[in-house]
Amino acid sequence: MSRLWPHPPYAEDQTYHHLILTTHVLTRAVQSGSFVGASIGATTFTLRHFNILKPRPSIIPPTLPTTVLRSTGLGALFGFTLLCIGLPMQMRGKEELEWRDRSWRLLENQGQMECDDWTYPAMAVGGLAAATRKNVLGWKGVVGGVGAGSVIGMVGYMGWRYGVQGGKREETIV
Repeated sequence: MSRLWPHPPYAEDQTYHHLILTTHVLTRAVQSGSFVGASIGATTFTLRHFNILKPRPSIIPPTLPTTVLRSTGLGALFGFTLLCIGLPMQMRGKEELEWRDRSWRLLENQGQMECDDWTYPAMAVGGLAAATRKNVLGWKGVVGGVGAGSVIGMVGYMGWRYGVQGGKREETIV
């Protein structure tokens, strides 16, 4: 998706700078929150499984995938909400040129663009997969699917770039 934004040769000419930076920050918020939420969910499930934590009273015993998916959804929502508040606070009082420059640098960074190429499709697939499951997980499950997809997309990118490709990029001479 990041490749669809216009990218002029100079940062001063960058259009849609607020939207580009906000999209980037909120995407990373979902990713970070999802990672933390999934870690907490897996830990909680494990501790309950070994009776270290008291099991929650429930009609249907929770499974690892549903526990992790729901906690991933809550983590994604928490990260998103936190940075919805944090971004305006961080950028308050900054000149338009700073917004343009930060957005332009994001679009100039090939690693960031490549990570986005992996992240956004994985978010869509994760959200669709969670939404179409037979047992209804609710909004936490769908948001968790989007969040899990974002983390899986990032891990896939890192495996491809730094594992398969050895961290090297093709040099283009202009």
